[in-house]
Formats: sequence, structure tokens, C-alpha cells
Amino acid sequence: MSDASFPTAAKTPRTSLLAADPRTRKRNAAEARFRAYGLAAIAVALVMLVVLLVTIFSGGIGAFRQTYLTIPVTLDAAQLDKKGNRNPEDIKKVLTLTYGKILDKALDAAIADKGIQVAGLSDKDLSGLISKEASADLRDRVLADPGLIGQTIEARVLVNGRVDGYYKGRVSMESAARDANTSPAQLELADALKAQGMLATAWNWSFLTSPDASDQRPEAAGVGVAILGSLYMMLVVLALAVPIGVAAAIYLEEFAPRNRWTDIIEVNISNLAAVPSIVFGILGLAAFINFAGLPQSAPIVGGLVLVLMTLPRIIIPARAALKAVPPSIRDAALGVGASRMQSVFHHVLPLATPGILTGVILGMAQALGETAPLLLIGMVAFVKNFPAAPPEGLFDPASALPVQVYNWTQRADPAFVERASGAIIVLLAFLLCMNLFAIFLRRKFERRW
Repeated sequence: MSDASFPTAAKTPRTSLLAADPRTRKRNAAEARFRAYGLAAIAVALVMLVVLLVTIFSGGIGAFRQTYLTIPVTLDAAQLDKKGNRNPEDIKKVLTLTYGKILDKALDAAIADKGIQVAGLSDKDLSGLISKEASADLRDRVLADPGLIGQTIEARVLVNGRVDGYYKGRVSMESAARDANTSPAQLELADALKAQGMLATAWNWSFLTSPDASDQRPEAAGVGVAILGSLYMMLVVLALAVPIGVAAAIYLEEFAPRNRWTDIIEVNISNLAAVPSIVFGILGLAAFINFAGLPQSAPIVGGLVLVLMTLPRIIIPARAALKAVPPSIRDAALGVGASRMQSVFHHVLPLATPGILTGVILGMAQALGETAPLLLIGMVAFVKNFPAAPPEGLFDPASALPVQVYNWTQRADPAFVERASGAIIVLLAFLLCMNLFAIFLRRKFERRW
């Protein structure tokens, strides 16, 4: 045998697991950059969220505070009850114009009594200090208690929107000099009344309980009707969309045969979830108002439109929650003799309940903030009167919180912009409560397997 010669193998550099090679260092650097990008994205999102909330709250918190004037008012019987019989029907014939004159006279007397003197104060400035809503409020108070006629009462009345804006930083002496609706003399009079303790800015509960007001009375506008209208629509969605959506999800996921028809249904449900909401408004206008003859601007119509819009957004999360239940749960139930129905309703559905409830509440929260479909069915109309209790109230004219926000942003007076931001705060509070309720239900009904 001859010795065979083999080429000497090239020596490979020795590496240690404790020392990173260039490829490992490059991979680690890429992962570090990705984490940095993620943290930067989260930081930017949080900053934008803070900016949004600060903007909304700084602009709308003033809607929850209002400036009031407290003056003694003598309810002259010769003007309010000429016959002297305290007959409510006769008292109703007295117009708000008469009550306005009584308030102006009371303000004159209060200024004279306190010895307040303001240079350049005109009769227009004096009569315009008190809100036009004050005379209507005083009339309602007298109609509710005719025994007040002939007495001197303490009346707490609204001042006009410009004076209210002056104490909220929205109006200044310089802007008042250029404003036809107020004047520096009127603001000086307000300061003098405030120094005498007759004028003060206090918490404004009426913003949450009062209806909308005309363009000349922004200080009296509230979201009471809008809150009630949104509540009625959510009741309709809860009564129709939830049982129909959950039942459809259970059938499609657990009982429906897998064929062409169910595939078509599933594709259409997914497509409906992506349809713009204004399309559902057009459908509601054609089907519920033009065809069915239901009244415009009624919560029942708005609720039915939101039901159509919310159904796909309930069905899809409900099916996902049912699909997340392991097949072993179904097999075990069937293995011990349970029927298909018993397996679903006694075992699968309780385990899927947290996900279903979360999807339901998030779908309703999304419906609560919709505006476009409600505009098409007339809910943008000016509504002064509160709807009655259900079921009659479902057919009465009403508004909704997002529509009220849209309505106020279209008005010229800056006080309505403040009211719109305040309504957004109320809407955000509703959505926050619904989301917290969804988290509570998830934790309460959550089961592990």
C-alpha cells in the first residue's frame, strides 16, 4: 500500500457562544431598531391622544359652567293677572315679552339700589344683559305656581352668551368693541354686578337636561333631548340587533351546512361590515320613511338604521368567539350523550360569552357615535320638546348626541362651538362607560379551559 496524501483542510476560526459574531450583532441591531420604532409609534400615538383630549376638554369644559344673575323680581299682578282670579288659562295668555319687561325693570331697580354707574351704558346694553331665555323660564315658573304673582322673588336668570364668554376668556374688551351684540360698557356693568355678588359663574346642570336653543340663545342650549334620543336608539339596537346577531352567529358557526349558500351569506356579511355608514342611511330613508311611512327624526327610525349597520359588526366577533372554543369541548359533550343543541348552549356558548358580550358592546358603542346615517333620516332637525316615554316616545321627534355636535358646529356664534365640545365630552363619557362595562363583563364571565 502506498501512502495517500490528503489536502490539508482549511482551519475555520474558532467562535464562542458568549461572543456575538457579525451576523448576530446585525440581527440584534435590527431587533433593537424595530423596538425603538414601536416605542416611537406608541409615544406619537399617546401624544396625539393627549393633544386631542386636551383640545376637547379645554374647549368644552366651559359648557358645564354658566354665568347667572340673581336679582329680586316683583311679579306685578296688574300685568300678569289682570282679572285677579289666578286662572291658569288667563295667565297663559301673558306673553314672554311681558315677563321680559318685568326683568328689565327689576334689573334697573337693582342697579339703582346698588348705586352702580357705568359710563356709556345704553338701554340696549342694559336690556341685552339678560338672556332672552330668562323671560321664558320666569313664565314657566309662574305657570307652575300662580301663587307667586304679586310677590317679590329671587330670580336666578341666565346672562347673554357674550357676557358668559367674557368670564370664560372667549370675549375681551377689545373684541366687545367690535361686536354688535355687546359692548365694553355692558361688560363693565357685568363686572360691577359681580362685585356686588349678584352675578356669578356656577356649575351648569341644565346643559345636561335642557333641550337645544335657537341661534340667539346659545347660553340656554343643552343636550337633554340628544341624550334621550341616543338612549332610545340604543334601546332599539339592544332589543333587535343583539338577539338577531348572536342567533345568526350561532347558527352559521355551529349548525349551518358548509355549502355554496352559506359561503355567499358569509361573504355578504363581511362586505356589509365594510359598507360606509351613509349607505345605511340611504337604505333607511328609502325603506323606513318613504316605504314604511315612519316619521322622520324619530328614534325608532334611527334605531332601525343602526340595527342594520350594527348586525355585521356583532355577527363577526360573535362567530370569532364561538370559533375560539376548542373542538374538544364539543366532542366531550357529544361523547357523553349530549345533543348538538345541548353541546352548543350548555358548553360552547357559556365559554364564548365574554367575547360575544365584548363584541356586542363595542358594536353598540360604534353605533352610538354614528352621524351620517342619522342626518339622512332627518335627525338634524331642531327639536325643542322632549320625547315621551317609550313606546310612544320612540315615534316622537328627537336628536342624537353626534348629530347635535354636528348641528352646533354649523352655527355662527362661538358659544355653540363650546357647546359642541361639551357634547363631545358627554359622548366620550358614554363610550368610556360602555367600554368599561365590556371589560367588566369579560372578566366576570371569563372561563379558562
